[in-house]
Amino acid sequence: MRIGVFLLAAGFPGISPEQTLRTALNYGTAAEDAGFDDVFMAEHHFMPYGTCPSALTFAALLAGRTRSIGIGTAVTVLSTAHPVAVAEQAAMLDVLTGGRFTLGVGRGGPWVDLEVFGTGMEGLSRRSFAEALDVLCAWGSQDTVSYDGEFHRFREVSVVPRGRPPMLVACTSPETVGMAAGRRLPMLLGMHADDAEKAAMVRAYGAAAPHASAPHASAVVAQVAESRGGGVRLLRQTMPPWLRPGLAGYVRFDGTTPPARDADDYAEFLTRIHPVGPASYCAERILEAREATGIERFLLFVEGGGPEHTLGNIRALGEAVLPVLRGG
Repeated sequence: MRIGVFLLAAGFPGISPEQTLRTALNYGTAAEDAGFDDVFMAEHHFMPYGTCPSALTFAALLAGRTRSIGIGTAVTVLSTAHPVAVAEQAAMLDVLTGGRFTLGVGRGGPWVDLEVFGTGMEGLSRRSFAEALDVLCAWGSQDTVSYDGEFHRFREVSVVPRGRPPMLVACTSPETVGMAAGRRLPMLLGMHADDAEKAAMVRAYGAAAPHASAPHASAVVAQVAESRGGGVRLLRQTMPPWLRPGLAGYVRFDGTTPPARDADDYAEFLTRIHPVGPASYCAERILEAREATGIERFLLFVEGGGPEHTLGNIRALGEAVLPVLRGG
């Protein structure tokens, strides 16, 4: 199994985004010290749910502060970025880290980001995302690339530098599963889905790409506590004050605010389906998830208990959970 840390740079009340980002860097270096295989950073714009607007920039800085741990994005949002710009930065990180970098990409949502970055709803379309994936795949496999598509047109140019980072595609629907499978790209499945949903997506991927060997990844909430009840109570206390303004921060491209998911209900749901409790329970739940889904790579969201508990959570997971998962 490959076990990493998934960071949102979550904006908890009373802590500035600037401090949150600096603290998230500390979480990344602590994850390497604790023995994790990877650190992946999420990307969000204009909201406290996640305070990192550029997962690629965060990955570059963290790579310079670490020695051997894998670094990744979960995800870089393609609807607001040119795929060649993303491909060049990813290639550079692959080269400069000695192969430690993984590029996770996602389609994004119908948010105000599309207005601010000038891509519009057209940039969110299925066709646009599929084309961006094709540009990324071409850039990662050829010495020179040209493209003549619906959204991207450019003459032949040289690929410099020649990096070849592995990729993950965030999948939340049959549509995105099909796009990932059609390109033999592994999926990244989110922490909002339970084991049954993820297993169904893995089966759908296998049906669409029966001969593909894709190392999918699964994001899960993980919180070590003395008891199952104690861990659940902690996250039910700490997560809603973070989730509430964050979930309300999503503004649609048309200016409307979508119905916000109830933060208390969402926290309760997450604690019910994910590894929260004693280290032995956390390890058992992750192994059960592997058995149910066939996924061998997990990214553990460790910030749910808030800044006062996150470093201790990373250390506890490293000391008591990782050895069990690795058969130690």
